[in-house]
Amino acid sequence: MPRQPLPIGHYGNIATKQLADSANGQARWRASARYRDHDGTTRTIQAIGTSKANAIQRLKNSITDRTTQNAGDITPDTRLHELAKLWIDELTIENRVSIQTIQAYRDEIGPATTGTDTITIIDGIGNLRVREATTSRIDRFLKGIATNHPSKARRIKAILSGMLGMAARHDAIATNPVRETASIRRGKADPRALTLDELQALRSRVRLWMTGAQMPEDKKPRQKGGQQRNQQLLDVVDVLLATGARIGEVLALRWADVDLAASPPRATIAGTVVRVDGQGLKRQEFPKSKKPRIVLLPKFAVDTLMRLKMNATPNEHDVIFPSDRGTLRDPHNLRRQWRDARGQEWAWVTPHSFRRTVATLVDREYGSKEAAAQLGHSGTAVTEKHYIAKAEEAPDLTAVLNRLGGRQ
Repeated sequence: MPRQPLPIGHYGNIATKQLADSANGQARWRASARYRDHDGTTRTIQAIGTSKANAIQRLKNSITDRTTQNAGDITPDTRLHELAKLWIDELTIENRVSIQTIQAYRDEIGPATTGTDTITIIDGIGNLRVREATTSRIDRFLKGIATNHPSKARRIKAILSGMLGMAARHDAIATNPVRETASIRRGKADPRALTLDELQALRSRVRLWMTGAQMPEDKKPRQKGGQQRNQQLLDVVDVLLATGARIGEVLALRWADVDLAASPPRATIAGTVVRVDGQGLKRQEFPKSKKPRIVLLPKFAVDTLMRLKMNATPNEHDVIFPSDRGTLRDPHNLRRQWRDARGQEWAWVTPHSFRRTVATLVDREYGSKEAAAQLGHSGTAVTEKHYIAKAEEAPDLTAVLNRLGGRQ
């Protein structure tokens, strides 16, 4: 009966032989074994040591290194937090997704920021090994998140599917266990936009906050001499409302991108502020929609920008809204300041709410096609689904409906 071949990545019996001493009189031993490589070829590999045991150990170390290298650093014993890093590295090298998307993946992978109750992959199942990441374990993890955060659960499911799909490609597991997990319901919340009356009330609230006044919900008296509140917060809101741009795109807006002397005045949305791992904040030379877009500016925004231009201090990036140190302003810091300024009464209003407000107003006056163009969408589907608030009152169609009556 022919000899059965070794399984790939395995070795046979180890043979040892004492060799002639070296020139300085030191003992020398050789250990050798047959090893079946990742390409299916069986080769003889060997190692030299100062003793029989030392030669055997060196041979085993060489086999371990060879097996790990052939496995692409991913094995059934690789932990999920290690797999996550390898997956992110692969996405970055292949340039398949944007920097913003990779950062969003990093946020969901974790670990969570100290002091928050955010659930992340690393905090939840990061220490599981690939072989332990069974469908049932992942399904329980996702269902626990989906109870209160279905959208977050869907994002984490997509990330885990990508990670474990990579493990399957490297033969660390036979199939991707995420595929068989239960489907996660979609959130049913409709887009919500601010009304003109709500905008006026919210502006008054933020304006009071900017003065440093004691806010109604403050439990402790505000200490004098504390950090000054952001005096440009409403100016940022003006530009958000005038352009329908994202917060990162507004913070990347440069004076060179604005032409206030044109008729009508206009701004070019041509970049966005992103955080690159290991490098900090960067101005990406294109917006999230990839292609720059020109938007025409209403009078209230022109007035705001003219005032800011008169008092502007030059900065390295030429941005309209730099940080206090003249560097790029961090969108995360601005969102934190906004949460403090708006208070709990307006907790539903985020910087992205102004983008929805723009889309809703333009849609009602001109249509969804114009709203999509203002926001930089390539079509109306995303605009209609995620940005345009549904009207609570039907339009006046009585002239048409009268035709359905029984009497003329």
